Amino acid sequence: MKKLAKFFANVKEEMKMVRWPKKKEMVNYSVSTIAFIALFMGFFAIIDAILSFAVKAVG
Repeated sequence: MKKLAKFFANVKEEMKMVRWPKKKEMVNYSVSTIAFIALFMGFFAIIDAILSFAVKAVG
């Protein structure tokens, strides 16, 4: 039981050292992530359309 208590005490100390992002930073990270996902979604949609067209043309 002492090990568990020590573990949670250590977790609490580590969490005090974490640097959490500010709201503006979080918004920037979120927008960047969504833009990155949208870019790759478009890329794979184009690749899918090209491959679908090629398969239909052959078959």
